[in-house]
Amino acid sequence: MSVWLGPVADPPFLSGLEGELVSLQIAVEPKLLEDLLETLAELPFPVNPKIQHQVGPNPSAVIEFPAYRAKLDQVRNALARGGFPAASLQVHSMLDQLKQTH
Repeated sequence: MSVWLGPVADPPFLSGLEGELVSLQIAVEPKLLEDLLETLAELPFPVNPKIQHQVGPNPSAVIEFPAYRAKLDQVRNALARGGFPAASLQVHSMLDQLKQTH
């Protein structure tokens, strides 16, 4: 005998006690890069940022680092205290980010 329970959603692939591991990206004007790094250094968890520089008509510096979803409010609050707009933060699935790099 078999029982069908309906569709079951897959759990996040990369997760821990603090939820899903996500990739955070923050874009700022290049002249604000040092201020952003100082803001991130104040977070109560370690940040190992990857820094990319975008060139073109609107140059920017993009900081990318992993964090658990439960830490997002801390990141948003730190950005607000540092004067960075909420729109500068983008959240992506870490699994999707890993798939793009391979």
